Amino acid sequence: MVLQEAVARAFDPNGVLARCVEEFSPRSGQTTMAQAVAVTLEAGGVLAVEAGTGVGKTFAYLVPALLSGQRVLLSTATKTLQDQLFGRDIPRLVAALGLPVRTAMLKGRGSYLCMHRLANARQLDTTQSVSAQRDLARVEAWSLSTRAGDLAELTQLDERSPIIPLVTSTRDNCLGARCPQISNCHVNLARREAMAADVVVINHHLFFADLNIRESGVAELLPSVHAVVFDEAHQLNEIGVQFLGRQLSTQQLDSFARDLALYGRSMVLAYPDWPTLLAELSRSVQALRSVCPGGTPSTRLSWEREAPTGVDLPGWQHAVDGLHAVLQQTEVLLRSMEELSPELKGLQERASRLTAELDIFSHAVEPGAVRWVDAGAQLKLIQSPLDIADAMRSRVFATDTAETGQKSWIFTSATLGHDATLGHFLVSCGLQGAQVLQVQSPFDYQRQAALYVPQHVPKPSDSKHSAAVAHLVSQGASMLGGRTLVLTTTLRAMREIAAVLRQHFTPLLGIDVLLQGESPKRELTERLVQGASGHANGCILVGSASFWEGIDVPGDALQLVVIDKLPFSPPGDPVMEARARQIEAHGNNPFHHFHVPQAAIALKQGAGRLIRRESDRGILVVCDVRLTQMAYGRRILAALPTMQRIGSEEQFVQALAEITRPSTMGH
Repeated sequence: MVLQEAVARAFDPNGVLARCVEEFSPRSGQTTMAQAVAVTLEAGGVLAVEAGTGVGKTFAYLVPALLSGQRVLLSTATKTLQDQLFGRDIPRLVAALGLPVRTAMLKGRGSYLCMHRLANARQLDTTQSVSAQRDLARVEAWSLSTRAGDLAELTQLDERSPIIPLVTSTRDNCLGARCPQISNCHVNLARREAMAADVVVINHHLFFADLNIRESGVAELLPSVHAVVFDEAHQLNEIGVQFLGRQLSTQQLDSFARDLALYGRSMVLAYPDWPTLLAELSRSVQALRSVCPGGTPSTRLSWEREAPTGVDLPGWQHAVDGLHAVLQQTEVLLRSMEELSPELKGLQERASRLTAELDIFSHAVEPGAVRWVDAGAQLKLIQSPLDIADAMRSRVFATDTAETGQKSWIFTSATLGHDATLGHFLVSCGLQGAQVLQVQSPFDYQRQAALYVPQHVPKPSDSKHSAAVAHLVSQGASMLGGRTLVLTTTLRAMREIAAVLRQHFTPLLGIDVLLQGESPKRELTERLVQGASGHANGCILVGSASFWEGIDVPGDALQLVVIDKLPFSPPGDPVMEARARQIEAHGNNPFHHFHVPQAAIALKQGAGRLIRRESDRGILVVCDVRLTQMAYGRRILAALPTMQRIGSEEQFVQALAEITRPSTMGH
């Protein structure tokens, strides 16, 4: 009760948050959630909270977590949100509440500069281009002043720079205690600070990666904390299955070959056939690629028998056997030479691990798992569980200790399910029996937003569908001066719609068409905001999967969100098919018990991009008549907030005109 009373005082209209946090305003839903979190922190147990957009869930879990005095682990979906929590939200609340709290942030090793690899980077052929030389010079200059070594500090470095993997380490190429730069290791410093902190901020990728290989420090940290909070928890299952299984990629093999060439130069003296062995390794990797060619975007190939579906079995077995033989030969040779240097010892261990992974993929798939090949620019052999439920029950919730007692587990997101039970989320994460709380958004969607399902647009299966969507977008964006986000369910549709829009709009017309992948996500979002300022062209942003969530564009910078069709998972996806078979084996209908709930949750996420503040106004367009004409479509529709309904093209034009009036007056 003591914590609940402290939380009530903090959220009071005259409390410390109202006095010290400028934009704070009391919200009943936020206080309700904060009190539920406080109860769970005091009593232990599991709480799942779906907090609608605008509730203020971040403060609702941070304030009780900080006031509790407990050791807390906070995990969120992305490194961007992680930086926001650690760099902005937590420091403001710690200052406002006047608490002596030690905080730390822990990321995966790929986020930290490796001083040893930086010292060797200039010897690599891949750093010879002008842009690579420029990026490397920036990293070298920054390395002299950084303490944390977190590459996020280096804002002028493009997140897609080819330099990044050359100056960071992986589990495969880290030398560990044998590294000559061990005393200057930024990864070790981050881990030490995390172990000494009261509040540690991590991300879901790191949490599950460490749960699988116990390599980054989270496994040591977890038993010592009293409470764990998962924000953006709706992503937990999909992120978790990526890391709880097995994976072997041609990228790993290429990296291994590159490091062999760099660190194994001394091998030529002891083993004259060394260059031949390197060439054979490269040929073996290429043979594996060629027998299973991919494209852009990548294709997921089901793998239920000896070879992936559609791949020549003799050719596949020959490529795998050849790669296995050359990896074994390399490992044996390196073992005989490992005393020459720490690097060669590390390479020998990598060869052994790569051989072991290939062995796993040479045998039958484990029960309860699904195996497939991701064939794209790189080839990935993947085996994963169907969900994270067993791992959560056996390896996460089992970390209670005599020192910490029963832990508190809090799972929260704006979208955890499509109905009041949140059953789909709870089952996939092994949370049956958890306390469930749903806090409605404070936004007045009936007043602020309108939904339009155009009946004249062809069905999604029609070849003219994307062109019709683009025509509707051009109509709306022309009236709004941009201010439009287009969300597609496939990359193909994304490119088709963008191409039509670019034929219609030229920069001279005052509207730019932005396309996912042409610039970093943050930069594209900033341009959308700038386009509404009057100082730049208006913008239409066309994006696919990664833009359905995680972007926040408040105000009149975004007033039209167009979704091309209902976001069902693509047919032929091996993971989705395996989950469907599992549901069917239990006597249920996969379409109604899995695919429809998944689509409803995804549509809620996409629709959530539109209204971000109490003053926002906008129109959501879903160009799929199934939403209103089919029974399952109406189930999906019921998951959305109740908005005004637009019934015709004329009403759509009228609604656009009404939106522009206050926006124009504001400018």
